[in-house]
Amino acid sequence: MQPQSDATGSIYDLGYRRYDGVRLGRQHAVIALYLYTLRGAFGLGRRTSSKIIPVIITVIAFIPALVQLGIAAVASGVVEIFAPENYFGYVQVTVALFCAAVAPEIVGRDQRARTLSLYFSRALRRSDYAFAKLTAFTTALLLLTLAPQAVLFVGNTLATKDTGAFLRDNWSEVPRIVSSGLLIAALMASVSLAIACQTPRRSYATVAVIALFLVTTPLAAIFVRETGSWGHYAILLSPFDLLNGTTLAVFDIVPDPDTSLEIADLPAWLYPVVTAGYTIVGAGLVLRRYARIAA
Repeated sequence: MQPQSDATGSIYDLGYRRYDGVRLGRQHAVIALYLYTLRGAFGLGRRTSSKIIPVIITVIAFIPALVQLGIAAVASGVVEIFAPENYFGYVQVTVALFCAAVAPEIVGRDQRARTLSLYFSRALRRSDYAFAKLTAFTTALLLLTLAPQAVLFVGNTLATKDTGAFLRDNWSEVPRIVSSGLLIAALMASVSLAIACQTPRRSYATVAVIALFLVTTPLAAIFVRETGSWGHYAILLSPFDLLNGTTLAVFDIVPDPDTSLEIADLPAWLYPVVTAGYTIVGAGLVLRRYARIAA
């Protein structure tokens, strides 16, 4: 008969304790992700190399405004070299490069690191994640599309001898500057993220975003100039031409002669409507992607 074993198990107190503090919930999670993404768009909180490209591009976007203000300061008056309705035309390539550099980073990093499952296992929903990314990137782009024009307007106001008269004559430009900046930022953010979130590979996403903005413009110009009236609608496929048309429509300005916008001769109201439509479609593709992505 086998002797009975006296071996017993041991219980160790590892010090695990329940969390009894305040649970901030879903809304706080969305805000935290928004702020984290906005900081990440400019490389804040990351290594120095992550800051170089966003900071350089942002500085370049402000150069036209700073040049005009510098000349106005020397000339002791308002000097309009870069008009508000044409400002995007001077910085559009800069903004596109920012999208190509930053969009793949802010949505691709979580896919590459496989951290989406951690986000979605908590209070944060998939739609919340997409919403936070979209709004954060739109806010980041506003720094390139709206902030320089705000600096320009304030600088011109201070440069004039009669500040009150300047504001009375130009106050109507403020809502136009804000609305055009919002439309530009929202469209470029939504379509860039719609492309970038489809793949975790940063190089593929970067090339695709650059192609969207830089390749479509000459193709649209060819269709507009070399085809019939139906070919003129091809200009709506070029984000640059579409956004330039939207800005001119908001400011109620006629396109310059011999430009693709002037040759296309489409109704001015069509540009902001199509811009809003593209923005909604782009945001919808981002939401659809994260509703189906494996995490």
